[in-house]
Amino acid sequence: MATTRDYYEVLGVARDADETEIKKAFRKLARTHHPDVNDSPEAEAEFKEIAAAYEVLSDQGRRATYDQYGHEGLRNSGGEPDFSGFGDFSSIFQAFFDQAGTGGMFGGGRSTGAGRGPMQGGDLGVETVLELSDVLTGKEVEVDYEVIETCLRCDGKRAEPGTEVKTCEKCDGAGQVRVVTKTMIGQIARAMVCDECEGLGQTVESPCKECAGKGRVRVDRDVKVTIPAGIEDGQQVRVAGRGHAGANGGPPGDLYVQVAIEADERFHREGRDLYTVVDLPAHAAMLGREVEVETLDGPETIKLDSGVTHGDDIKVKGHGLPGLRNNTRGDLHAVINLQVPHNLNSEQRRLLEEFDASLTEDNYKSAGGDGIMGRLRRALR
Repeated sequence: MATTRDYYEVLGVARDADETEIKKAFRKLARTHHPDVNDSPEAEAEFKEIAAAYEVLSDQGRRATYDQYGHEGLRNSGGEPDFSGFGDFSSIFQAFFDQAGTGGMFGGGRSTGAGRGPMQGGDLGVETVLELSDVLTGKEVEVDYEVIETCLRCDGKRAEPGTEVKTCEKCDGAGQVRVVTKTMIGQIARAMVCDECEGLGQTVESPCKECAGKGRVRVDRDVKVTIPAGIEDGQQVRVAGRGHAGANGGPPGDLYVQVAIEADERFHREGRDLYTVVDLPAHAAMLGREVEVETLDGPETIKLDSGVTHGDDIKVKGHGLPGLRNNTRGDLHAVINLQVPHNLNSEQRRLLEEFDASLTEDNYKSAGGDGIMGRLRRALR
């Protein structure tokens, strides 16, 4: 497969990356771009590019050639990646890791016996939307999603029930064939996935009618998931074993339910604490007043002393949200928003002017005294 992109850039690793870093980067990218779990039209091309980069950079000889001469050097030496002999994308992936002595695509165990061994299925992600009040108590939600599962008709064996599964004659059940390429520097031998059995080591004469011989099918599923109290917007809940089915008897992946919390116009959330605004007329701030504050538990009455000012934070203890790992609830902060009256009529203006004339310096002193910094903070607030 020809490409002009730098292989190190494709995998997102430094040029001095070691074998472990290269392998880790490949596995991470393959989890996202492998066509078995990615329906994007670009997934095929992207995965082949990732696989090509890994095939070269994981081979010391070809990596040295590439580092010195680039893509042109690989073409001239016969070391350029070629996937024409691969039956499917899982075969490409497994071929690399079988040669490296590691497990399957998504962390499954090492292959044993002929052909490809069990491979763990891919993970799935879905989203559910909650109201802020749901965070207070937690909620059980039902999510719908599409998933790849083992075909029930053939039990994943790919063949019609009652028909035989035979050992592949081309690779004698090994799942790989040895390919020798003549180059200007001599012959290069490589083990490639058998294109006859797609690396499985077995062939079927009568493919299963339900899954067309793939052993897996796409189905619609729903599952009930308990969202715990205190969860934050963007956090995920893992449901083990509800992802895509593994290939060749491998374990399934996991389902991740990402939680989105709808905005509540009454409150602003900061962790376990909630903030709300209390509109208060200026004269009520001077006289003091009991006001009703909305909480997630229902309305609460709080007493505001005379002299409360704009921006004051009145704490209503225990009316916030619980923590995800600690059920102790946070607080509700009632922030004062002073409302100044306008459009006064002549009588209201006359009364206010009389009131203004009656005020003295003592009326503007805070109960506990106030220095210059306190007055500045109050003014800025």
